[in-house]
Amino acid sequence: MGRRVLRNARDRNGRRIDVAIDDLGTIVDVSSSITATTDDTVTDLAGWLLLPSMVEPHAHLDKALTADKVPNPRGDLMGAIEAWVDAAGRGVFGLDEMTERAVASLERLVYSGVTHVRTHVNVGEGDPELVHLRAVQAAAHEMRDLMTVQTVALMHSPLSGSAGAENRRFLVRALGLGADLVGGCPHLEVDGAGMIEVALDAAEEAGVGLDLHVDETLDPSMLTLVELARQVSDRGVTEPVTASHCVSLSMAPLAEQNRIAREVAGAGISIVALPQTNLFLQGWEHPTATPRGITPIDVLRRNGVVVAGGGDNVQDPFNPVGRSDPLETAALLVMAAHQRPEDAWSMVADDARRVLGVRPVEVAIGSTADLVAVDTGSIRSAIAEAPVARRVFRSGREVAVTSTSRRLLRDRHSYE
Repeated sequence: MGRRVLRNARDRNGRRIDVAIDDLGTIVDVSSSITATTDDTVTDLAGWLLLPSMVEPHAHLDKALTADKVPNPRGDLMGAIEAWVDAAGRGVFGLDEMTERAVASLERLVYSGVTHVRTHVNVGEGDPELVHLRAVQAAAHEMRDLMTVQTVALMHSPLSGSAGAENRRFLVRALGLGADLVGGCPHLEVDGAGMIEVALDAAEEAGVGLDLHVDETLDPSMLTLVELARQVSDRGVTEPVTASHCVSLSMAPLAEQNRIAREVAGAGISIVALPQTNLFLQGWEHPTATPRGITPIDVLRRNGVVVAGGGDNVQDPFNPVGRSDPLETAALLVMAAHQRPEDAWSMVADDARRVLGVRPVEVAIGSTADLVAVDTGSIRSAIAEAPVARRVFRSGREVAVTSTSRRLLRDRHSYE
């Protein structure tokens, strides 16, 4: 096989570039003009913006695309949880059905320009056959040539104490079946500190990382993030640890936010902010000056914490909308979290790669050619307009193409 040459692209600074990629999927040349040979595959990008592909650091593929089946009339977090548990009890979900939805969700992500995904998957005594995990693993296998999928065993509560014994057995089974990380929700446990201890024990024994749903509440007294940071530091944990959501931190006084952010940075914990779902689920009880429910990104980053942005739930009882598009996440980070467009982009690409432990990608010689070309001129306009027209490359191989066509049909005589 010859090289692939991407011709007539634009880099993030607006410069016209050609990019050559070898048959191993590595960028070997970036310049204003590359001469192609007869063995090369040439793709004309027509002046489109060429960027590293995006990353989804927090999905729920087992729940995705169920909003019509599982409504959440209350709108809040507990309403969503209760709606899901009720639907599961009525047998609404099944292995084939869940696999099909997970594949459809992954396809949407690929079309958007995503090549790496981390998804949380329900695990616990409420699912004795581990259908959620098996379905998502089957979907990941089907899509393996297009993207990489990490799975987090999102444990049912309780996990600690005598009441959590059965769920702990399911965690061992899930890790044995290949779940990549340990997950759970310490803020929903009677003994949050105990839950964190159990999760860290299981992760350490399996040699895997941890990604917990943390403090998904506006209650400023609920700060299990502090306990997580302390336990991780005390143990000297070497595997990656991620705290997703961290909503209540936004309700703390600024001095306390800074103090906790320093502890989180010292423990080496990464944070994933999740604007879509938190904007929907949080604040229903605050009809005046409704809090936004997004973790304080700037405070965390100023103190050295890696903060990524994720899409979280998509069209399910936890979030009835969503496009499976990190550019939507980036736009919400701009509008609802006061992030600059360049920073918002980094959170769904560069920083998300750091959270997942994925090698950095640049449009530069020596980088893996995981790329997305977008029909626009800048990162700001990409976030603002979220153009549908995109071309996606994984290790230099084109894996998705989306195009659009539009016309205005005017009756000229009506203006005369």
